[in-house]
Amino acid sequence: MQLKAIPAIDEIAAARWNALEGADNPFLRHEFLSTLEAHGAVGEAHGWIPHHLLLEDGDTLLAAAPAYLKLNSWGEFVFDFAWAHAYERNGMDYYPKLVVAVPFSPVNGPRMLLNGDHPAGALRQALADGAREMAAQMGISSVHWLFTRRADQAALQASGYAHRYGCQYHWRNAGYADFDAFLAGLSSKKRKNIRRERRQVTDQGIELQTLHGDEIDARQWDALHAFYVDTFRAHGNLPVISRDCFEALGRRLGDRLVAFVAHHGQAPVAGAICLRSDDTLYGRYWGAAADYDGLHFEACYYQGIDYCIRHGIDRYEPGAQGEHKIPRGFLPVITHSAHALLDERFQVAVDDFLARERPAVADYARQLTREAPYRAEVMERLPHD
Repeated sequence: MQLKAIPAIDEIAAARWNALEGADNPFLRHEFLSTLEAHGAVGEAHGWIPHHLLLEDGDTLLAAAPAYLKLNSWGEFVFDFAWAHAYERNGMDYYPKLVVAVPFSPVNGPRMLLNGDHPAGALRQALADGAREMAAQMGISSVHWLFTRRADQAALQASGYAHRYGCQYHWRNAGYADFDAFLAGLSSKKRKNIRRERRQVTDQGIELQTLHGDEIDARQWDALHAFYVDTFRAHGNLPVISRDCFEALGRRLGDRLVAFVAHHGQAPVAGAICLRSDDTLYGRYWGAAADYDGLHFEACYYQGIDYCIRHGIDRYEPGAQGEHKIPRGFLPVITHSAHALLDERFQVAVDDFLARERPAVADYARQLTREAPYRAEVMERLPHD
């Protein structure tokens, strides 16, 4: 087995990459990664230099991982700015670092894409060990695997990576027949609040339309991209995804891209863009032309929940952070990442920090779970991680 890195996803054929187990996740599809590169959303200008890992045996692709040489820590959602400052204070370079992640997207999923005809354990170990050895050969500071799933995380920890917790808020489908059945499982107060917020939207004359990527026309893409740009700039962030990149993602991903578009009369006034797999809906981008009562909750939460129920989708991940999601049906979930700092002194310090951070994050999630809006009998039958 030989591990190598390629500087562009298009250096490997889409069919070879997509044939690996785990590449059915929309954020790990060759089409998604290729579109970001082709339209300049990732690259040196934004601090995401493609460095995708391929594990090969002759002409056989055994495994792969979406990887980048990072020149900063923006767009990762696993915050290590304090680590970078510690390196700087000691006269050392933290950047570039090697990051295995989905650019600008705090989405959980496989990070090790595997050839199903070969032993998974050996492939995961080879990727975990090989990424750290590659970083050492390049003389860079560290390797980070972000928002990992359980099997990948276990392999990384077995290889000596430090384990970090985070917390997000996910909705889980308890086999609801419809949105009213979901509401029936909530406490009376929370149920009334959601109904009130939804009425606010309709009372303003706003209607929501669900569109998939290949159903969105040019005028709607113009509006959706303008909403995204306005939202990012309002929060002091750089909108790196172009309008043409949005349209190309819709065209190439088709029904794996889902948009909830709000109209007032004939004009689109807000929109939320999601991606989906067979079992999970992922909320990504939101924006509006003006402030409308309740519209953010409707477009970003309730439309997604309703979509999951109608399509038999198990989970809705609406994005990072936000305790306000809890009374609307989303529950705390621990997320995972793995970190290897090649300087032993810093690795010891990070290990000590994470050993104290993990129980604090777990306790935070437990406390928030006690604020769940569900009736007790519903909590018992909700799926748990």
